[in-house]
Amino acid sequence: MQWNICVVGAGKIGQAIATFLKTSANYQVTLADHDLNALSAVADLGVPTRQIDAKDPVDLAKGLQGFDAVISAAPFFLTPMIAEAAKTAGAHYFDLTEDVAATDAVRKLAEGSKTVFMPQSGLAPGFVGIAGASLAAEFDELDSLHMRVGALPKFPTNALKYNLTWSTDGLINEYCNPCDAIVNGARTKTAPLEDYERLSLDGVEYECFNTSGGLGTLPETLDGKARAVSYRSIRYPGHCDILKMLLHDLGLERRRDLMKEIFESALPRTDQDVVLVYCTARGRINGELREKSLINKSYSRQIGGKTWSAIQVTTTAGVLGVVDLVRRGELPSSGFVRQEQVNLQAFLETEFGQLYRAGDIDHMTDTTKLAAE
Repeated sequence: MQWNICVVGAGKIGQAIATFLKTSANYQVTLADHDLNALSAVADLGVPTRQIDAKDPVDLAKGLQGFDAVISAAPFFLTPMIAEAAKTAGAHYFDLTEDVAATDAVRKLAEGSKTVFMPQSGLAPGFVGIAGASLAAEFDELDSLHMRVGALPKFPTNALKYNLTWSTDGLINEYCNPCDAIVNGARTKTAPLEDYERLSLDGVEYECFNTSGGLGTLPETLDGKARAVSYRSIRYPGHCDILKMLLHDLGLERRRDLMKEIFESALPRTDQDVVLVYCTARGRINGELREKSLINKSYSRQIGGKTWSAIQVTTTAGVLGVVDLVRRGELPSSGFVRQEQVNLQAFLETEFGQLYRAGDIDHMTDTTKLAAE
């Protein structure tokens, strides 16, 4: 069955989602935004567009009529309004938000709904939750699950060793908002930029630290089933110290508008990026203490006649993989749906989930080792 989808938000991720859908015989797609300049970028690629003001409830509700599904790629603060308009239109709803309050609003809208509401469906939250839940399910007794994700420049040149690859508002939220976690068996909130660790992969050194939003609903799902569950962002060494100076010492955590202005004026954007997903679970299988890891590296690639960055590819694959599973009837057809309800192998076999398998097979590994007692 072919679906007709409206993508709301013509930013870098919205453009990628619409273009990827355009390449599939299973979908018709329209990209909606109030910014005609942003819409023109995909109109040249043959993607139908529609001017809709997502800040105008009347215009939004009218514009979403007749679609099977709505995907919000708009800023997080527009999430509740777009989700409500999708419900009014009788369309399934998906988004990419990492914002906890926005997700709570979507959950309330999902109560008693005849359509699906599936927020947090991008990369992190999104694919990382699917991968983490898959690892956790392999254990008879789960002790810990740690998920780490980084969208990084392949060729860092500045002191932060970072370039903008996605939403600046979302990035600042990750650095400033409290982080959901399970610590010593209890659900709690932890401070961003804390629980620092170092790791290495393929000869490259990285640092990791707490950031907000990446776990989605996993702490709720694994409550009472694990001693420790966490999400951390991966960066090159030195990034965290500079962030603490900016946010804490200079007080920019209280001036997010100024921090956004600084980031967007000083940090260039790049399509030469790499997305690293690094999940590790520990627990008991058949009485033995075991540890398993899932590691995925994704790079930019050409799709639909254009080169897309790694963060665009992985975020788009995350949301469209679950959209495809709902379309095919392999996920619930109504109400609130969590990422951890998605079977990892089923996801990877969808036409969009296969993008995570692209390239060298070593980039998707599942390793197991006997841990010391």
